Amino acid sequence: MSSLPARTSAPLRDGDLVAAVDLGSNSFHIVVAQRVLGQLRVVDRLRETVRLAEGLNALGGLAPEVRERALACLSRFGQRIAGIPPRQVRTVATHTVRQLRAPETFLAPAEAALGHAIDVISGREEARLVYLGVAHEQPPEPGQQRLVIDIGGGSTECIIGRGFSPLERESIQVGCVASTRRFFEGGKLGRKRWNAALTEVAAQFQQFAAPYRSLGWDEAIGTSGTHKAISNICAAMKLTKGAITRDALAQVRERLLQAGRIEAIDLPGLSDDRRPVIAGGVLVLEAVFATLGLERLQVSKAALREGVLYDLLGRGGADDPREASVAAMMQRYGVDADQAARVEATALRLFDQVARNWRLTSDDRAMLARAARLHELGLAIAHSGYHTHGAYVLQNSDIAGFSQQGQRFLAALVRTHRRSVPKSAFEMIPDRMLSNARRSAALLRLAVLLHRSRGNEVPPGLRLQADDDRLVLRIDKRWLHGRPLLRADLEAEPEDMLGLGIQLKLAID
Repeated sequence: MSSLPARTSAPLRDGDLVAAVDLGSNSFHIVVAQRVLGQLRVVDRLRETVRLAEGLNALGGLAPEVRERALACLSRFGQRIAGIPPRQVRTVATHTVRQLRAPETFLAPAEAALGHAIDVISGREEARLVYLGVAHEQPPEPGQQRLVIDIGGGSTECIIGRGFSPLERESIQVGCVASTRRFFEGGKLGRKRWNAALTEVAAQFQQFAAPYRSLGWDEAIGTSGTHKAISNICAAMKLTKGAITRDALAQVRERLLQAGRIEAIDLPGLSDDRRPVIAGGVLVLEAVFATLGLERLQVSKAALREGVLYDLLGRGGADDPREASVAAMMQRYGVDADQAARVEATALRLFDQVARNWRLTSDDRAMLARAARLHELGLAIAHSGYHTHGAYVLQNSDIAGFSQQGQRFLAALVRTHRRSVPKSAFEMIPDRMLSNARRSAALLRLAVLLHRSRGNEVPPGLRLQADDDRLVLRIDKRWLHGRPLLRADLEAEPEDMLGLGIQLKLAID
């Protein structure tokens, strides 16, 4: 089991330092800020060009030299945030890590190098966080709708939002690094090759262009290194004062094509480290302009990492996006809120009795509570195997606020809350979360079992004791006497719980 410190969710206080680490497909970033009067004040930034996407092969493997480059960078980042408590650090990994065939082979050493857990986030969660960062850094006018575009190394996110809330989120698997590698192999630039690539990339955005244009926006904003680089080029060429326009973008593209080869690109305002991937970035942006009918794009300094910071402010408090997501799913799938509340209360009662001996964290407690609220989600699909249906929905949905690992944690608890435990239920859980996931699943099983009759009664003096992977459940004999079905269920449970690697003993006093 990993020796990483536990990350717990609790509201931040003034004076606390927080850090966001963004493992992008092109660059790795770290931003450190201090909470001051409920706001964030940036105190440090670091950026390194890693080009993780360059090392991704067709089989989902990562080239050894790129892997080592990434781990070396994370070691340096880890030194910078070594003194910040784990609950005040969040690291997110994006497109390239999502594409790895066996992500844990990279994530385990990466987490060791950084000294903190790494959350792999979906494309739509990435989009939500990008929008959040832009909205906080450039507060919108009341009622104003915005289109926000983020071109990363491996993917591009497009969001329409109002205020601080995204209305539409899309993530397309085209980015500056990936597109440069794919369409300009060998470094060759030419008009025929460019036009063919533009047609193919534009087709990706065409999938959602009509509903986006129908919804509309009052202003368009670009964020990320690609937009900043193109903005600098436009300004240096005296085409604009920093915005990106359709005409200016066309002139930048012509200069690229005149170079003939990537290594020969000579654009004013373009940095050396951005030169190898600028062609793919311009290509993707031209496709966005064409399909969404853009004429002008402002450029924001904010990006994913700022969104992660602001998201950290809400975690553990009333603004935790995960709580809103759980409530929305309960409503969407018609979950029986009363039964969910009964199971949650008992599960947390059991949790509090064993948390110290089992070394469970407040994060584990919150996840158990969410799993209890969602454990009957699958009933909206079918009663037969509803735990399987619910787990599938949780693992495969885009759920705002959750990492992929977090969704898998929830899915595993829901999958194993009843009947036998399949060996595959926890195979996608990272090693650092595995033991606590199994133990949390055991608590949810007992809570669900105790409320099978869907009543509010719980046994008087209900006690649960934990020692390593052993549990002793003490229950009142007289209370249990009039409940033969519950007694039968409890007596059968020790055998099923062995599937979690936990020995359960009943003590009927």
